[in-house]
Amino acid sequence: MLKKEDSNLVELWEAYSDLLWEEGKHKEACRSYIDEISRFMLYSGRRKFDNNLLDDLTIHFRQKGNRNSTINRKFASLSKLLRRHHRNGGLAQLPEFRKLPERNARIRFLSREEETDLFSRINAIDNSYARLSLFLVETGARVGEALKLNWGDIEGDYITFWETKSYRPRTIPMTIRAKKAVSEQRSASGRKPGPFHGIAYAKYRNAWHEAKDSTHMRDDRQVVPHVLRHTCASRLAQSGVDIKRIQEFLGHRTLSMTLRYAHLSPKHLDVCAEALNKLHH
Repeated sequence: MLKKEDSNLVELWEAYSDLLWEEGKHKEACRSYIDEISRFMLYSGRRKFDNNLLDDLTIHFRQKGNRNSTINRKFASLSKLLRRHHRNGGLAQLPEFRKLPERNARIRFLSREEETDLFSRINAIDNSYARLSLFLVETGARVGEALKLNWGDIEGDYITFWETKSYRPRTIPMTIRAKKAVSEQRSASGRKPGPFHGIAYAKYRNAWHEAKDSTHMRDDRQVVPHVLRHTCASRLAQSGVDIKRIQEFLGHRTLSMTLRYAHLSPKHLDVCAEALNKLHH
């Protein structure tokens, strides 16, 4: 067991990371956060995991230009490690982690015209990339979820995502456009085990940015592949679908994640105005 007087963040990572995180991009990101905090502690001479460390880290990160949302993600990784160390008896007292307030940034989503323009340019580069883009905007799936799909995950009009960020599988109905994209990929993919197997994310992302650079969105940093998930959610909200169903469709772990789109669907609040109106009649 690691003792608090001779432990450092690198040792804590080596001791607990495989237990606390599954292999993947999220784990790699958390590793980079821990490395950054470890370097700060080394250069500043800090050895104690206390509230003073959190205060100094907050100032340090803000001087680097980090937003509160980014700082919260870095602290979440640190908190996860320290909580495990504390539970195992290696840390007498945990510092007081408080989530910093985050601004509700404007959610970027594509208009119909922007989608048509961007997808046509992607199609000119590689039509399988265009089909993937169409599938993503119609299902709200994350890119990684779509790339890992197998043909056995598709039954009739329904599709099941087994490998998800929330670690919970979800089954959703496919739209006409999503079914068309999958059908065309079935014809084009040969013996590959899934509709989008063989597509490398890095190459897809490069094609996306190449296509985007020839549109009016070239300087819009929010127009990345993940904007297709936001676009799907936003269109559902604008169509009057209730927030709980949107949560299930997208596979959000908590309702608070879905509530970002609630302002796009004010119609579900009409009942409130109607109730107040009745008081005066």
